[in-house]
Amino acid sequence: MLEDHKRTGAYYNAVIQNRRQFKDKVVLDVGTGSGILAIFSAMAGAKKVYAVEATDMAKHARTLVAHNKFDGVIEVVQGTIETIELPEKVDIIISEWMGYFLLRESMLDSVLLARNRFLKPGGALYPSHARMYLAPMRTNASAGRINDFQNSMYGWSEFLKEMKGFYQVDLDCLSEAYRSEQKEYYMSTSAWGNVHPSQLMGPGACFKKYDLHSVTIDELKADLLAEVSLPIVDACGPVDAFCGWFDVEFKGSGQNPADDPMKLSTAPDATGPTHWGQQVFMLHPSIDVASNDSLTTKVKVARQKVNHRLLELDIEVKVTGNSIHATGEPRQLNWHID
Repeated sequence: MLEDHKRTGAYYNAVIQNRRQFKDKVVLDVGTGSGILAIFSAMAGAKKVYAVEATDMAKHARTLVAHNKFDGVIEVVQGTIETIELPEKVDIIISEWMGYFLLRESMLDSVLLARNRFLKPGGALYPSHARMYLAPMRTNASAGRINDFQNSMYGWSEFLKEMKGFYQVDLDCLSEAYRSEQKEYYMSTSAWGNVHPSQLMGPGACFKKYDLHSVTIDELKADLLAEVSLPIVDACGPVDAFCGWFDVEFKGSGQNPADDPMKLSTAPDATGPTHWGQQVFMLHPSIDVASNDSLTTKVKVARQKVNHRLLELDIEVKVTGNSIHATGEPRQLNWHID
């Protein structure tokens, strides 16, 4: 992720261009990894930085901190936010906690726990706010997914013939389970995408906003429910997929606002993606629309029951407007975000 200059540059600018907020402050870096955000904080004049890392990456962070001569300011603490203790409260918490579609990996839980345990009243989180977006898009990848599924099933059929011909073992009793597994992967799992802005058929609609200073862990664990209208501005064909992304803002806190607020966006960008890219939720079949129609959607984002670090997205969608495609019949859609 250090090679993702859009990501690293946004954090660097958010810290260095707000030196006044960091100067002589105590900072907590949650999930420090290499220690780069802790180093940025020290460069901005923090008097003390606690860089917390649960994994053995903490050893490399200590090496990097010492090599850059910040070991007098930065203390690397190996452990989890749930178990560590700090000798003092902190003025700022900084963390790169975002996962695919913002919430995958559930690392925000740890940041909020750190806020509850260690942040002084009036202290600031970097980033401080987050937003989630959806937009309709066109893509040939949806048809490609169908072809991949069909090729997978053809390969299975050939494999069955070989097993029976060479070894006299009939595996056909597993065909339904295999088909179900492959269909779920190819047809009902989101894909990482490098989406070009020209593929969007309408503007991104924000369906969820988070203020990290006030959102609770219980709110975060609950199902995210929202209703949003996605306008169709450019319809030269059907909607093949939904495109999902997020942005975060570095505004500081009400008591310690940033002098120069920054934003890190993962929206489709002609210059290339961040390492998060976008999440592409493909439609099978596509949805026919006309310009000036809208997709009226009910959105549900929930943690998967088997692994709470992964997500599920449910969308109920119907076409509204004056075109021939408008219908009162909604479609029920579901994807895994693995």
